[in-house]
This record gives sequence, C-alpha cells and structure tokens, in this order.
Amino acid sequence: MEPTTAGSLGPSALANLMGGIRQKQEEDGVTPGPIDDQPTPDEPGHPEYHRRRRAEWALKRWETATPPRYRRADATHPDVQQWADDVATDPDTAGSLLLTGTTGTGKTYQAYGALRRVAAAGPRVYEIRATTAADMYGLLRPKGSERGTEEELRRLVRVPLLVLDDLGSAKASEWTEEVTYRLINERYNACRPTLYTSNLPARAEGAPDLTSALGERIVSRLSEDTRVVAMTGTDRRRRGAA
Repeated sequence: MEPTTAGSLGPSALANLMGGIRQKQEEDGVTPGPIDDQPTPDEPGHPEYHRRRRAEWALKRWETATPPRYRRADATHPDVQQWADDVATDPDTAGSLLLTGTTGTGKTYQAYGALRRVAAAGPRVYEIRATTAADMYGLLRPKGSERGTEEELRRLVRVPLLVLDDLGSAKASEWTEEVTYRLINERYNACRPTLYTSNLPARAEGAPDLTSALGERIVSRLSEDTRVVAMTGTDRRRRGAA
C-alpha cells in the first residue's frame, strides 16, 4: 500500500488534521513556539548582509581611486572620523570639511582615510573623486580637456563626494577665484559634501590665509557649512631625514 501524504488528503481533510493536532497540543498543555524564519546577517534579505556587500564594492572603488601611497590611509582624527560617519549616514546634512595645517601634517592621509571610512560603512551611493587644486585648474583651462571646461566643471560639481587637495596653493587671479567660487557655491547649494585640505588657515591676523588667497565670498561660503580641523605637528615626510 502506498503511503498517504498530507498534501494528498485534500484541503478539508488537511484542515481537520491540523485542527486535531492543535487540539491535542492544547490538551497536553503544549503551546506552539514562534517560527523564526527571518534571515540572519549572513543571508540575503538581512540589512547587515546587504550593507556588507555594499561596503565590499565601495572599498574596491576607493582602492581604484586612491594613489598607491595612500592605500593604507586611515582616518585617525576624531573630527575626521565623525565627519566621515555623518557623510555615510546622511550626505545631504553632513556639510563639508576643511583640513588646515603646514606641509606634512597628514592632511592628505586623513582625507583618503575619510573616503575609506565612508566606503567601509557601506553607503547606498559611493561615487568619489579626488584631485588637487593645481590639477583642477589645469583641467579647466582652455584646451585642458577634450570634454571642454564646462563639462569638466559640471562633473566636479555633481560628483557626490569630492576631495580637493591643496586649496589656496595656486597663484590667485580673477580666473582662479571665479572657477573656485563656482565649484564651491554650486556644491554648497546642492548640499554635496566636499573635503578640502589647505596649507593656509581659514583666517589669520597679519598672515596669509584662505581669505587672501581665495577671496572673501569663497571663504564666506566655506564658513557657513564647513567644519575646520587644524592639523598640527612636524613634517612627517622629514622625520626620517638627516
């Protein structure tokens, strides 16, 4: 005789069978426990599983965009860590970050470390670009790019996360001021976070600062939504010299 399966009994018979099982459990004082069918962090469907996958992809993007010298960069400054965490959580409200300090105090290292920390958080969007102010001006000069200066500026404006290194290092002119203002102003209006580094302080009495290098209207925009972190210490590149 062929064994009978529960599925072959038909809907009514199956319902009666299940009802009888429940009645017997109640008579014996047995209460069915909850069914745990939720995915674990290691299974698709769990938020942590998908965050980890996003982080793996973002870290690969970070490594591709990072010069070999900075591929071990780590954001160790608490203020830089906090800013990176804010960018990963909500880039629209994170604002920008300006790292100031003399040559060799680790500004660029911290900047790439911040990009890495954002990637490791597994953000839903991870599109980055890192360039120096000198390279940016070279790209935006006439014949600096086959795409054209306006298209290159649009790309810099629209990238979700930008690092602009050595801000204020180029010789000041009406053209550099105009280009810098357009970039900063449009990213400011769009609430896109930017990480700037500069050898110059934001403001200084009787000494060169970003205001003298870039102009008052640019520094005014920066001061409104940009955290300033002063990096201190000796030139790390010369520690092993002499």
